[in-house]
Amino acid sequence: MTNEEPKSSEPTSENKLFTEQANPLLTDLLYPSESDEPIETVTCYLKQAEPLTVSQIKDWQMLPPSVYVEETPETDFWKPVSTDQDWYGDEEKARTAKFQQLKKLAENELTVRQVFRVGESEMDVYLLGLQKNGERAGIKTKIVQT
Repeated sequence: MTNEEPKSSEPTSENKLFTEQANPLLTDLLYPSESDEPIETVTCYLKQAEPLTVSQIKDWQMLPPSVYVEETPETDFWKPVSTDQDWYGDEEKARTAKFQQLKKLAENELTVRQVFRVGESEMDVYLLGLQKNGERAGIKTKIVQT
């Protein structure tokens, strides 16, 4: 008989993938634009270490050449949702805190992070990066701008 602690089969946060760690933060979290949209985790089969190209995003999403896709700075994705404003009430402050947690998680768990916008007025927005296991994953939402 030993005094060793029983080993849990539950993965520790160090072993969990980004998608597993992010999902609890995404419950009831909406990305604000002209229409507030939910956020979901995504995975991508493109595993190369180099940054992705617009062409690869079109192939991955099976988009026709006529669909507009652009890469944008990651700061443009986070700034509107991770910065508190003086006029925020409790609900907005709670949303900002969740986005700050999500941003920290992405920074800690994903390397080679990139943001792509797909479309023109109704855009799917992807934040993608490489997980520790070498697979690409991230989050997706929709932004409406007219």
